[in-house]
Amino acid sequence: MQSSITVTEKVTAEAPAAITLLGTEKLAEMPGVHLDDRLRLVPGFSLFRRTSSLVANPTTQGVSLRGIGSTGASRSLLLWDGVPLNSPFGGWIYWNRVSPDEVEEVEISRGATTAVFGDKAMGGAIALFSPAARGGFTAGIEGGNLGQVGARGAAAMPLGARFAATARVRFFSMDGYFLVPEGSRGAVDTKANSRFASGQARLDYTGGKDRLFVRLDTLAEERDNGTQLQHNSTGAGTLAAQYQREAGSSGSLALTAFHSREEYRASFSAIGAGRQTERLTSLQSVPSEAAGLSGLVRGGGTRGSWVAGGDFQRVEGYSREALFPAGSRIGGGVQTQGGFFGQGDVALRSLRLYGGLRGHETGNGFFWSPSGGASVGFENVRVRASAYRAFRAPSLNELYREFRVGNTVTLANSALEAETLSAVEAGADAVWGRRSLRFTVFRNALEALITRQRQNAGAALNRGVEAGWREQWRAWTLDAAWLLADSRFAAGERVPQVAKHQGSATLAWSRGATFAAGGLRASSLQFEDDRNQFVLPGYAVWHLMGRQRIAGGVWFEFAMENAFNREVLAGYSPTPLLASPRLVRAGISFTSK
Repeated sequence: MQSSITVTEKVTAEAPAAITLLGTEKLAEMPGVHLDDRLRLVPGFSLFRRTSSLVANPTTQGVSLRGIGSTGASRSLLLWDGVPLNSPFGGWIYWNRVSPDEVEEVEISRGATTAVFGDKAMGGAIALFSPAARGGFTAGIEGGNLGQVGARGAAAMPLGARFAATARVRFFSMDGYFLVPEGSRGAVDTKANSRFASGQARLDYTGGKDRLFVRLDTLAEERDNGTQLQHNSTGAGTLAAQYQREAGSSGSLALTAFHSREEYRASFSAIGAGRQTERLTSLQSVPSEAAGLSGLVRGGGTRGSWVAGGDFQRVEGYSREALFPAGSRIGGGVQTQGGFFGQGDVALRSLRLYGGLRGHETGNGFFWSPSGGASVGFENVRVRASAYRAFRAPSLNELYREFRVGNTVTLANSALEAETLSAVEAGADAVWGRRSLRFTVFRNALEALITRQRQNAGAALNRGVEAGWREQWRAWTLDAAWLLADSRFAAGERVPQVAKHQGSATLAWSRGATFAAGGLRASSLQFEDDRNQFVLPGYAVWHLMGRQRIAGGVWFEFAMENAFNREVLAGYSPTPLLASPRLVRAGISFTSK
């Protein structure tokens, strides 16, 4: 759990971190089928590659914040109501498990400024919060170019005075697009696409001081990965429960438990000269499961607050391969991790001091993660600074799974060590009426960094600045943000898949039942590889979207991404690979009162 910085009429000093809060209305104003497409408008948020989770292989969907995350394994933790969503085997994320329409708030905390989170939160944490269970029904249907078809529905029903049940389903299919540019395309190339169905059933109990939810969510998806023989599919599900009890005005107890199962299946091939022939090299099946338990206690008073607790997780997974023309390979094992933590803050007039400590056993070492900071809050301005040390243990995927992208093979390495990060940051937040500004400078030093080639690369240094600006005038709102992240290995090469500059700007107009917005998302060049031989040029893509209420709870919705159909280079295999072309969607949604 993470303290929030709530910026309304004044700035409060609740955490020494740069935190972005996105509510239901803000999420609805962002274009994108999946949540990752919408969050990409937040500079510093990116996946391993420039491709969207719409058609990309799930193993490339690891989250990076502030340029910390140059492999498919996330160096940032994603939580859904306190339950981890990172894949137990590889750390990547299936973004289609959560519909943007079933999220009440997203909280993005950059940096490991709190001791509450352990492994996988080295770059920060993203917390998703579900809306409170209310009676009613919602439904929506949409369609678009490239064969996009989607439908969703949700129903909530009170069961007496204290219980409520919620059910949600979502379907999506897309014919897709060619990953290889037309000039390099051959007979083996087909469209990359995806099809999935996800569902959720949840039971909530709300008493006087007690709250409890039990949730089951499932996902079934399949994808064609751009050639005749390369495909992947996944089945996944999580059973989770959380109990909370309030104690007085500031005390609380929270207990969370979960069990996840997942099986990822994929086929790999070797591409012949001119992309005219293709040969199957392996069929891979990766079953995994995870179980975890966490608990924390909060307390405090008018002068300060504290939180203490612990967590435990066990992960088991295996990579099983059938090799062609003959042979087999298997690798995997069990990871057991656990930790304990304490975090507190105290107010001395306008100055607030923070301190925290986590002790964590990763399975290949014990780590201490201290954190500390200070903030000074005034009516309209808050100045903050923090320093911390964090870590990440290698995933089972990095330790044991070999894979191929085109003709490039990435080997497993069971001798990988845990990564560590030491960081400092400082910044300020300010609000004047309907205008706000956020500014942060940071320095991250990484040791034993695991690169895409599954090697511990020694050390890397990540320095940068991030800034955000919001201006509101009558019915207009301008949001602009920028990130500078200069991330380099000790020898001087740039860390792959990390752009030095990222930025976005959106201008929105809203009045009554009408909303319209347009803007751009831009990135400077970045490198595909550790040696900086393959350059991915910079780009800028534009988006448009709008909503219009037709009658009652019926809305017409429209969205366009990459409006000018800019060709964006996303990688090499070694053939150039493309990110999403222009995507256009329109649909109707209904919400009962």
